[in-house]
Amino acid sequence: MALDLETREQLIDTIRRFVSERLRPLEAKVAEEDEIPDEVIDEMRQLGLFGLSIPEEFGGLGLSMEDECLVGIEFGRTSPAFRSAFGTNVGIGSQGLVMFGNEEQKHRWLPGIASGDIITSFALTEPEAGSDSAAVRTRARRDGDHYVLDGSKIYITNADKAGLFTVMARTNPDEKRAAGVSAFLVPGSSPGLSVGPPERKMGQQGAHICTVSFDGVRVPAANRLGEEGSGFKVAMQVLDRGRLHLSAVCVGVAERLITDCVAFASERRQFGKPIAEFQLVQAMIADSKTETLAARALMLETARKRDAGENVTLEAAASKLFASEMVGRVADRAVQIFGGAGYVADHGIERFYRDVRIFRIYEGTSQIQQLVIARETLKRGG
Repeated sequence: MALDLETREQLIDTIRRFVSERLRPLEAKVAEEDEIPDEVIDEMRQLGLFGLSIPEEFGGLGLSMEDECLVGIEFGRTSPAFRSAFGTNVGIGSQGLVMFGNEEQKHRWLPGIASGDIITSFALTEPEAGSDSAAVRTRARRDGDHYVLDGSKIYITNADKAGLFTVMARTNPDEKRAAGVSAFLVPGSSPGLSVGPPERKMGQQGAHICTVSFDGVRVPAANRLGEEGSGFKVAMQVLDRGRLHLSAVCVGVAERLITDCVAFASERRQFGKPIAEFQLVQAMIADSKTETLAARALMLETARKRDAGENVTLEAAASKLFASEMVGRVADRAVQIFGGAGYVADHGIERFYRDVRIFRIYEGTSQIQQLVIARETLKRGG
């Protein structure tokens, strides 16, 4: 549901102040300790951030895609790890349930997800299945009114805190592609489910990814999402929404970096004047601003189309491709504008440079986005 303009402005203003006054001062601490303080997570719960995309009838805010993207932009203005704390509840960890869950499943899980009492996680990627998401090997064998899951997943965001996993597993071993994969809601406390320690990562310290193993995990058949064999459909539709959300975060990060660059270039003096007066520095700022404006326009237009009920698989992929590649270029220029100061940790520029690299990989690599864009363009005839 789209918010009226006044309510939207109040929400965005509240989040903007929370990001500026509460989160930005903690960026270095979170990066150093690789952990977001519990009190900050509690404040996020109180703001309703864990339920942004969950319908109001289940305790969420029920935001439209456009409104959610505007929130995503604001959270892009601080370390992406903060957004990741509630990101799976808003996106891939809950939307399969929102889109494909039955009423019993929704009433059982969604209120706790919306409040943040339940952290969700989306378990798709495996050692041999990432971009090729139809190639999952984790097995779900039917045993009476249960399925028995065996296998492992890697690089699973928020796995070490998750109370509920959406797991993609192969229910038909004879069907080697997408039609053999189903989606399951698996409680984190299930016997036989284990989570490894957080991986050491290039960036986004404070946001954890882990290996998740399933050793004879019994899951009630009632916890299957949709029909058997429809897991790939669940994954793809969930990712459409997630790609727009991430596009918005990329735009927010780029806007933050441009603001930092302008402030630094106006103060830093070389050859007797601020470097902002040098045309080659201005060119980098101009390129960054132009690309950011283009990404913002594409993302918001696509969000509005999705809210209107249009199929935006192509546009969401194009938005994610352009925005994630764009923010990488903006971060690179920011390091260049800051010079030596951008390479050391004091200003946080090198941290953002590392943080944004993952945007070109998760929820579909840039190369996968290119394939989706080409496929959908060919379908449409141009």
